[in-house]
Amino acid sequence: MKFFASCAKGLEYLLVDELTALGCTKATATVAGVNVEGTLHDAQRAVLWSRLASRVLWPLADYACADEDALYAGARALPWHEHLDATLTLAVDAHVSGDAITHARYAAQRVKDAVVDSLRDSSGARPDVDVEAPDLRLNLVVRKGRAILSVDLGGGPLHRRGWRRAQGEAPLKENLAAAVLLRGGWPALYADGGSLLDPMCGSGTLLIEGALIAADVAPGLSRDAQAAQPGRPPTRWRGFDAAGWASLYDEALRRERAGRLALRAVFFGSDLDPHAIRAARENATAAGLRDAIHWNVADVAMLEAPHPPVHAAVAAGTGAGSAPKGLVVCNPPYDARLAADPALYRTLGDALRRAVPTWRAALLCGDAELAHATGLRAQKRYQLFNGAIECSLIVCDPLQVPQRAASDAPPALSEGATMVANRLRKNLRKLKSWRDREDVTCYRAYDADLPEYAAAIDVYIQADAAGATDAGTLWLHVQEYAAPAEIPEAVTRRRFNDVLAAARDVFRIPRERIAVKTRARGKGGSKYGRFDARHEFLVVEEGQVRLRVNLFDYLDTGLFLDHRPIRLRIADEARDTRFLNLFGYTGAATVHAAVGGARTTTTVDLSATYLQWCADNLAVNGVGGAKHRLVQADALQWLAAEEAQYDLIFCDPPTFSNSARASDFDIQREHVRLLQLAVARLAPGGVLYFSNNFRRFRLDEAAVARFARIEDITAATIPPDFARNARIHRAWKLMAA
Repeated sequence: MKFFASCAKGLEYLLVDELTALGCTKATATVAGVNVEGTLHDAQRAVLWSRLASRVLWPLADYACADEDALYAGARALPWHEHLDATLTLAVDAHVSGDAITHARYAAQRVKDAVVDSLRDSSGARPDVDVEAPDLRLNLVVRKGRAILSVDLGGGPLHRRGWRRAQGEAPLKENLAAAVLLRGGWPALYADGGSLLDPMCGSGTLLIEGALIAADVAPGLSRDAQAAQPGRPPTRWRGFDAAGWASLYDEALRRERAGRLALRAVFFGSDLDPHAIRAARENATAAGLRDAIHWNVADVAMLEAPHPPVHAAVAAGTGAGSAPKGLVVCNPPYDARLAADPALYRTLGDALRRAVPTWRAALLCGDAELAHATGLRAQKRYQLFNGAIECSLIVCDPLQVPQRAASDAPPALSEGATMVANRLRKNLRKLKSWRDREDVTCYRAYDADLPEYAAAIDVYIQADAAGATDAGTLWLHVQEYAAPAEIPEAVTRRRFNDVLAAARDVFRIPRERIAVKTRARGKGGSKYGRFDARHEFLVVEEGQVRLRVNLFDYLDTGLFLDHRPIRLRIADEARDTRFLNLFGYTGAATVHAAVGGARTTTTVDLSATYLQWCADNLAVNGVGGAKHRLVQADALQWLAAEEAQYDLIFCDPPTFSNSARASDFDIQREHVRLLQLAVARLAPGGVLYFSNNFRRFRLDEAAVARFARIEDITAATIPPDFARNARIHRAWKLMAA
């Protein structure tokens, strides 16, 4: 079976690794969760053992849901007497998107009504509603005209471990705390004799979660410890394997007893607020960790290195004169409830370098600027979400990096570079709320905002992947624009170097993570010089898909960032369509259509290199097979010979092409014939999206109107990061006349 494990955004690939380690057959990351293939036993094991999942959802039905009546009818059709005793209690959690059903509570009510009506008809009795602790909790998702109804196998949020008795002003969820610990490599450090330190511990979440990990305590056990009947299944769904749960539970109890007996008292927490320390002690006692964690009221500025008791086995393994490394974990304040103070972050960084310079640190900071304020050099960065708040998790190992020689220090920025850096920072602040809201990880940060500094700076944030060590790594693609002929080449070089210096200063990344495309003067005017041949591909995320980009080897990266809105529009409209991508390039639009539920996709391009790139992009998303056709051909010739019909077509041709394998192509000259051939392939009610980047392009509307209805959608397809350059492309929506 396939089931779904939800999680906070940013934890998806950690959860993939965890579920695979727990024995699931296959786990594939998606936005805020993981699609899992496995047995019911695997799903129940995840409920008991997952430290990262928010819920584990076992699907009962997936059906078309055009409106509220269809929602009710689809739920009503299920044999609810096979799932729930009518004398028990019920709750429905709903999540809806789209225009058909817009109120989640109303959707939940309709599903509840369907269940109640079904059980009343079959048994004469009806279940009561209990939103806090129901016997059966259902989960409903309505999206893109479909409803998915599932059993919540855990009976509620899995991050609630059961030990929390008191909390501070902004408590950290336990599954996010687990992610911080796992990204910091805590299990391996503890096995090697290391200690855990939180110098701003609040109510103790990170330390308690770290101790339970070290003691091999299943999260489901601590969650269950306060229940009236420990060991009782978390749901009374009739399909739940109670005997299998009992076996899993007994095994977890045995592991817990052994783990707690062997647990070393190597956990140290301090906080300036005595009320927070009081809450932390109370929580630790409830978690059975009263004697394992050392608490102290102290200012982080006065931090001292902890002194754990020496364990015989550890001492024997470390060698004379050596000390086990430790991990610092911390969640310093950053949201509206706790004012984010860069000076506090600087104090934290200074204290850690002084007190535990050889240790590792995993710090969950409010954003990249606050992380930068620590003054620590991060080897890894990850984007995580604490609720709706985007955070930057940095991992530093070791905390104190040897000082560079004075001769290696970066030079001070020139006046020009300072101007570019200031504009870059202004742009990043302006775009931040949009990037957070739309979850944009690849975007244009600078586009010749200062005309004399003529370049484009694009940001690419590397996506996580199973086994990856560089998730969240930031890369830059810097492309120089042609300077006017009257500008001396020496001036052009100096200005472009100022752009590069500003980019490095703002983003704080090494030169090897900046792809630079410079122009060289040659016969026929300015042209781009030779590119690197690194054959290095990154995987990035856009919407719900993952795409491979190459920043160094080609002029373009494989992803036209200005077309992001069109690709997302295609993803939203692709379900159950026959999709055609003309001049397909690396197939990003094809991947969006395929993941968006297209019945079939066809991608046409003359380049075998691009078609292979498209195939690789599809494969990265777990898509392939005969339903997704790749055609190496001249698009015009292929259209003239093609007879099939398509419901959704995307056509983004080049401005010019003079390939040796096809006739010369000029978009201005050929666009009427191209569009006429493409519209002829539209099925009734089908849509063709046409776009191009030729700035002097003029659509022959009179000629096109003879065979198609036209709507100029350019304004709606220019994203905020290209707002300065609204002429970056033109776009139209066409339908057969």
